[in-house]
Amino acid sequence: MAERSFAKEVKKLRMGAGEEFHGEGILAVTKALLQSGVGYVAGYQGAPISHLMDVLTDANEILEELDVHFESSASEATAAATLAASVNYPIRGAVAWKSTVGTNVASDALAQLASGGVTGGSLVIVGEDYGEGSSIMQERTHAFAMKSQMWLLDPRPNLGSIVESVEKGFELSEASNTPVMLELRIRACHVHGRFEAKDNVRPAYTLSDAMEHPVRDPSRIVLPPSSFLHEHEKVDRRWPAAVSFIQQHGLNEFFEGERGDIGLILQGGLYNSVIRALERLGLADSFGDTRIPLYVLNVTYPLVDDEVKSFCAGKDAVLMIEEGQPEYIEQALHAILRRADLQTRIHGKDMLPKAGEYTGAVLADGIRQFLEQHAPDVARLPGAAASSAAAGMEGLDEVVPPRPPGFCTGCPERPIFTAMKLVERELGEHHVSCDIGCHLFSILPPFNIGNTTMGYGLGGAGAAAFNAPGARRSISIVGDGGFWHNGLASSVGNAVFNQSDNVTVIVDNGYSAATGGQDILSSKAENPIRSTKQSIEQAVRGVGVNWVRRITNTYDVGTMRDTLREALTTESSGPKVVIAESECMLNRQRREKPVFRNLLKGGKRVVRERFGVDSDTCTGDHSCIRLSGCPSLSVKPNPDPLRSDPVAHVEDSCVGCGLCGQVAHAAVLCPSFYRAEIIHNPTAWDRFAKRVRDAVIGFFQRREARRIERYAM
Repeated sequence: MAERSFAKEVKKLRMGAGEEFHGEGILAVTKALLQSGVGYVAGYQGAPISHLMDVLTDANEILEELDVHFESSASEATAAATLAASVNYPIRGAVAWKSTVGTNVASDALAQLASGGVTGGSLVIVGEDYGEGSSIMQERTHAFAMKSQMWLLDPRPNLGSIVESVEKGFELSEASNTPVMLELRIRACHVHGRFEAKDNVRPAYTLSDAMEHPVRDPSRIVLPPSSFLHEHEKVDRRWPAAVSFIQQHGLNEFFEGERGDIGLILQGGLYNSVIRALERLGLADSFGDTRIPLYVLNVTYPLVDDEVKSFCAGKDAVLMIEEGQPEYIEQALHAILRRADLQTRIHGKDMLPKAGEYTGAVLADGIRQFLEQHAPDVARLPGAAASSAAAGMEGLDEVVPPRPPGFCTGCPERPIFTAMKLVERELGEHHVSCDIGCHLFSILPPFNIGNTTMGYGLGGAGAAAFNAPGARRSISIVGDGGFWHNGLASSVGNAVFNQSDNVTVIVDNGYSAATGGQDILSSKAENPIRSTKQSIEQAVRGVGVNWVRRITNTYDVGTMRDTLREALTTESSGPKVVIAESECMLNRQRREKPVFRNLLKGGKRVVRERFGVDSDTCTGDHSCIRLSGCPSLSVKPNPDPLRSDPVAHVEDSCVGCGLCGQVAHAAVLCPSFYRAEIIHNPTAWDRFAKRVRDAVIGFFQRREARRIERYAM
C-alpha cells in the first residue's frame, strides 16, 4: 500500500497524439517512456523518485497491454543489472532509483554496462536528491557519469523538456551505444504542467522476441582483451557520436539577451531558479524573456566544446552556475577556453556558494555580484539592488526553535526505542549501529540512541568490528526494507559467518515505510502482482541464526524490554536476532480509514480507542514524555491551584496506540493514564450500559461529596 494512489491519474497515460496532457512530473516521465516504445522498466523506490515507482505500479495494466515488463526490484543493483536485456538486443529499457546512494549500490552493474555498451536504448532515471529537502549526504550524480562515461541529462524543470529528454535520451543512447542517465531534481519530479501527448508505442522488438532468438556477443562482456578495447571505444567512437547527436538535435538551449559582453551558463535543472533570480533583479520576466544571454546545459556530460566556444566568444565574462561540489563543469570550461585561446573570464564558485542548494535568493546574490564586477550599469538598475537572501533573517534562529524530525503519531517503532532506553537504565549504554529508515529518528531527542549509520541494510555490518570476546554486546538496527535490500547477506549472514555475539533488532513494520509504504517480501498485505508474506524469521534461521525472538506487538513495552534484556545478557553464543513486528501506523490508517468511513455511513457500530491523563493523579513528572516523544503527548496547565508544574495531556491527534500508558506501566511511573472507548452508532445495549455506568459512578460521586462535606463541617 503506497503513500499515494495514482489509480485515477494513470488513465491519462492512454492519451493519444494531439491531446494535451496535464499532470505531475513523474506522470510525464511515465507517459514519455510509453511514447518512446520502452520494452521494460525496473527500479527501487526512494525519494524523490518513489512516486514514479508508485505510478508504474498503478499503471501495470496499461504496461501489460503494451507488452512492457515492469518490476519493483530488490535493490538498485538489481534494477541496474536488468538493463542487461539491452546489451545484445534492440530493446529499450529504463530503470529508476534515488541518487546518489542508489547509484552507489548500482555502481558495479553500471560500470559493467557502460564498459561493454548497449544496443537498445538504456535510460537510468535518477532522483537527484540534493539540497535543503534532501534526506541523505550531499553528493552529486555527475561524478558517476564521468567515472563510467555515461551521458548525463539535466533537463529544464518543465514537462515539455522532461518528456523530450526521456525520448531523446533513448535516441542518444542508441546513437552512441552508451547508457544515459537522466537526473530529476526534487522539484522536477513534482512540478505540474502540460505538454502535447503522442501515441503510445508498442516495443518493436519485445523481450519475448529476444528470448526466442538469443544473441551472444563475447566482445560486449567485460573480460580481457575486450575490456581494454571498451575504453578506446568509449573515447574514439561513442563520445564523438554522443557529441554529434547532441549538436544535431539541439539538446542544449541558447536564450538570447540584449547584452553581448556577458552571459550565464547553467545546468538545465536550475533554469527555473535562475529565471526567478533574474526576475527579482529586473532582468527577466516570468515567461523566461531575459536580458542576459543564457546557455542551458540540458546535457551536463559530455560538454560540447564547439557550443561552449561559440557562446563564450566575444564575451568579457561568463558566470557558470553549477550546484554542488566539486565544480566539475566550471573546471571543464576553463580547459575548453584555454585550449581554444579564448580569454573570456569564467566565474563560478568565486561568486556563488561552494556548497548547498542554489535557491532563487542565493542565485540572485551571486548574479548581482557578477553584474557589479562586469556590468555595473546593469547592477545599478532598481531591480538589481533588491535585498539579499540574508536580509531580515538575522536573529530568526533565536525565536524559532529547531524542529528535528521524529516518529509519526502512533509509530510502532517508537516503543522499541522506549524499551531500549529502559534497558539502558538497567545495563548501561551499549554501542548502537543504526540503519537507514524511519528508525533512524531514534538518534534524535528524546531517545538519543545510535552511534553510526553506514547504509541501507548495513546496520549489522556497521557493528561487525565490535565483536570482542567477553565485551559488552553491541546492538544493531535493521529495518525490514533494508533487511530484504541488503541486510540478509551483509548484516545477518555476515554475523553468522564471523560468529558474532552481538544483537540485531529487525524492525518489521510491514512495508518499505520510509519511502512511502511500498510492499516488500514480508508485507502482510495481499498484492495481486507481487509475492508477499515471506517470513523474516525463516530467512534468518535459514542463514544460520539459532537465537531468534519474534515479538508481534511492539507496543507491549514490557515484553520488548524483557526480550532486549535477555538478548544482551544471555549466555548463548552466536548472533542474537530480535524481530519486532507491528504495522506502520500511517499505512494502517490508510487501510482502515476508508473502511471506518463506510461503516459509519452504513450505520454500523464502530469503536475507537483513545487514551488520556487524569489531571488529578498526574504528578507533573513528565517521564512519560521523555520516554515516548509522541507528538500527541503534550502538557497543559495544572488544574490544581496549589501545584505549579504542568500536567501531561493527550491531544486529539491520538490514534490510540497505547504507548503512553504502556510506558507508564513498564517504567513504573504512575497510574494517571486511562483508556477510553468512543462508540459510534451505539446499540441499545451500549446506551443501557452507559446509563448503568452513569448511575453507579454518580452514586459514588455523591457519596464522596457528602463525605467531604462532613469533614468540612
